[in-house]
Amino acid sequence: MITYYDDRSVQVTSTAIRIDGRSVPLAEIGMVWHRRGGRSWRVLAGRGALGAAMAGPLVAAALGIGIAVWLHRSPTVTLAIVGASVLVGLAVGPLADFLLEFLDRSYARGSREWEMWARWRGRPVLLLRTGDALRFGQIYRAVQRAVENRRPVPGPAPAARPPSPQKGIGSSGSSSSPRSRP
Repeated sequence: MITYYDDRSVQVTSTAIRIDGRSVPLAEIGMVWHRRGGRSWRVLAGRGALGAAMAGPLVAAALGIGIAVWLHRSPTVTLAIVGASVLVGLAVGPLADFLLEFLDRSYARGSREWEMWARWRGRPVLLLRTGDALRFGQIYRAVQRAVENRRPVPGPAPAARPPSPQKGIGSSGSSSSPRSRP
């Protein structure tokens, strides 16, 4: 038995797909497809909040410098206000690294619901629904590999046919010939 994907709730093997305790034998699956749901405004708002949090210290620094110039105070007070504003602006460095990591994870997870469907025993069945695009892609690809590599169900012996040449993955069936490029 070959394991194509395995985590705490999903396991894809060469014999079955197990999702949240439900098992679907691979030999009984006819076709697998996916659907993409609508965008989640909550996720998009979260990304906007992360962007605002990163821009906040820079805006505060710019406002501080503008206020220092606008007040026309003594050079010492103006320099103190500008210095404090620059320090606030410099705070964006470590904060930006932290927030950019969250933003990167947000894009990896995606902003949509993803569904994986299969034709099982002649009927469409929802196998998986998740909002994590990265995980969904890994599971979907594992299911594709498992379906492509599954062993045929033993049945009556087929009639003898002449041997056909082997084709590699992705070959179109035609003989290969070099293409000219402009």
